[in-house]
Amino acid sequence: MKSLVSKIKPKSGFAPVVHVGLSGLLPVLMFIFVRIDLGQVALAVVLLSKWRMLAVRPRHWWPHIRANAIDIIVGLSTLTFMLNSQAVTWQLTWAVAYGIWLTIVKPRTDTLGVSLQAFVGHIFGLSALFVLWKDAPLAGLVIGTWFVAYMSARHFFTNFEEPYTPLYSHFWGYFAATLTWILGHYLLFYNVLSQPTVLLTVIGYGMGALYFLDHKDKLSVFMRRQFVFIMVAIVFIVVTFADWSDKAI
Repeated sequence: MKSLVSKIKPKSGFAPVVHVGLSGLLPVLMFIFVRIDLGQVALAVVLLSKWRMLAVRPRHWWPHIRANAIDIIVGLSTLTFMLNSQAVTWQLTWAVAYGIWLTIVKPRTDTLGVSLQAFVGHIFGLSALFVLWKDAPLAGLVIGTWFVAYMSARHFFTNFEEPYTPLYSHFWGYFAATLTWILGHYLLFYNVLSQPTVLLTVIGYGMGALYFLDHKDKLSVFMRRQFVFIMVAIVFIVVTFADWSDKAI
């Protein structure tokens, strides 16, 4: 089953124009509501845009939520970034980025496009999670990290019709949650990116790229070694040169 299967995309006639127009209207409304300090209304708009997920029998809710999880994560993450940006320029930038997601990235159903969706959801979700809940109990961060990592991995592997999708997705979610639990005791930030986000992004993107290239029969031994070396080098630099004193920076 391809990811985002519950989404209905118009194919021809006037419908595609209406579809793109409505998709482009959502970030505009978000920007307006954020600017007039109606963040809760903006949140409601994002959630209501996914009302069709629940317009089915309850037993179909979870499959639909799972299929649309990445879109929801990106939407809520973008709203978090907008609410935590004081400058109008940054808020407008995030609104434009969300518009690009809705009209260009999200509708893609090819292998590369769906992989890109998973990668965007992964880094957006983790970044927003630590920005929003950095002072929350560690258990909340662990659960949130597991959810974002699991849904991103499932979105990615389903794209390849991988028979072990649930197993691989649970493994990545468990790894991400474990790493967050360990590093959460000494939570460090590099500007707005937390250390767990940086490490999980480097490792996750590296492994995802290796899987993608291997699936396309484009992964040579030299390229594999190059990817592994780069991942190990970045992780080594991040861990070695971090300030491990009992404080966040």
